[in-house]
Amino acid sequence: MAMQVGGGGDEDEVVSAINTTPLVDVMLVLLIIFLITIPVATHTIKVNLPKDANQPTQTKPGNVVLAVTENGQIYWNEVAIKSRADLLDRLEKVAVIKPQPQIQIRGDAKSRYESVGRVIATCQEAGIYHVDFITEQPHSD
Repeated sequence: MAMQVGGGGDEDEVVSAINTTPLVDVMLVLLIIFLITIPVATHTIKVNLPKDANQPTQTKPGNVVLAVTENGQIYWNEVAIKSRADLLDRLEKVAVIKPQPQIQIRGDAKSRYESVGRVIATCQEAGIYHVDFITEQPHSD
């Protein structure tokens, strides 16, 4: 009682069927990977970014221009400031004026960030609400 499996017993017969199971498995794995990674790659938090308002600086008589030189020296309009305490004293006197005059900082391009940061911190300590930075437009070559 022998059982015959397969076709006729001829081992040289050509198999014309292609096994597509491994191909389908690979495609399903790739599909799952893409479905997981695409939302992560495109996820951003919505914020309202500030609009660029390129307006020329309007220097009014009451504005205070603080210049920071390359070596960190601070100037109030054109008068040299001796110390941080002197700057704080002057800024506190200006802070009580209603409306507050604009404080405009002109930092030299080669000055250290620390020097300009100290001026901003002093303005904040004095109670100044509005500080502007004066910059130059880049040269178009």
